[in-house]
Amino acid sequence: MEFSKKLQQLPPQFFAALVGKVNAALAEGRDIINLGQGNPDQPTPGHIVEALQHAVMDPQTHKYSPFRGIPEIKQAAADFYKREYSVDIDPNTEIAILGGTKIGLVELPMAILNPGDYMLLPDPGYPDYLSGVALADVKFDTMPLEEANAFLPDYKVLSPEVRERAKLMYINYPNNPTGGTADLAFFEDTVAFAKENNIAVAHDFAYGAIGFDGVRPPSFLQAAGAKDVGIELYTLSKSYNMAGWRIGFAVGNAKIIEAINIIQDHLFCNQFPAVQHAAAVALNAEQDCVEALRTTYESRRNILVEEAHRIGWNITAPKGSFFAWLPVAEGYTSQEFANLLLEKADVAVAAGNGFGEYGEGYVRVGLLVNEDRMREAVRRVEKLNLFKQVIVK
Repeated sequence: MEFSKKLQQLPPQFFAALVGKVNAALAEGRDIINLGQGNPDQPTPGHIVEALQHAVMDPQTHKYSPFRGIPEIKQAAADFYKREYSVDIDPNTEIAILGGTKIGLVELPMAILNPGDYMLLPDPGYPDYLSGVALADVKFDTMPLEEANAFLPDYKVLSPEVRERAKLMYINYPNNPTGGTADLAFFEDTVAFAKENNIAVAHDFAYGAIGFDGVRPPSFLQAAGAKDVGIELYTLSKSYNMAGWRIGFAVGNAKIIEAINIIQDHLFCNQFPAVQHAAAVALNAEQDCVEALRTTYESRRNILVEEAHRIGWNITAPKGSFFAWLPVAEGYTSQEFANLLLEKADVAVAAGNGFGEYGEGYVRVGLLVNEDRMREAVRRVEKLNLFKQVIVK
């Protein structure tokens, strides 16, 4: 039996390959400091775990969920957006509950595009965006994210042909992998660009809670007219250390939300009701745990930057997310540099070229080990004598 043509055209799973390399090194008994992962290293806050424990004891949660999610979580998501971003959301028509936002990002092209239609994707960008391209049998153009432009796309450089054929675009701030952030003015420009060119927008807001230096990342939906053109996808994985729970939601344009709900009616029976109840508690409760987590990541970021500068590694501090986007040592490609660090320093990082053409020359580092391990990782790199000039910023 052969795989279907659709399955054969799926891109290689970048993160699965990375995990395989790390696991092979660990199997050899090596002490690997894994900075290549995007998996939160802290436990889910206790009050959320307790809410799940309580909910799972209720036999009503053992039944099928309503196809489009329980009312409690939809109302909690609407209340969350009102409280945190002053954005009004109709819980009945403007929210789709997702089994993690990856599902929404992959299924959205199948829900609103036809085979042969074009998308606009950021480069570098989250590799699984390409899974949605392949499964929907659509095509894509890229928007370069360059450090010179603060890792924001420059809509002015997109050709008339690209603007004309694009029907859907993905943006993602705070950004994976670059750690770049966007302000409200950028989102307002995005709304104007989308309206001018009749393009739907999906903003991947996975790292919305993680902004540094006293700057809180805005929601795309705070821009005037944003709900006219698009949606935002919010996951509980990062804000509440709930990656394994697989719960998130999309909010915004009612027509796009309905498209997501329709395709999910055929693919899923939504999430375990007890998980939905616990997610509602996470969204409704005091957000002290989120601020504590953000502070932890900022402290780790500061240590990484300080230690890197100490050894002459001229890196720029990320403004948000739990990733840092670091230039490779002179004379190496991204993959060569990543391989070197794993083989010679027992430090795993993600090669930038795995995130797109414009990721070449960088590696992605996750702020997902404790401060001592972060310092140790840089000390191991230091022993390779790859950086000579100490640069103070």
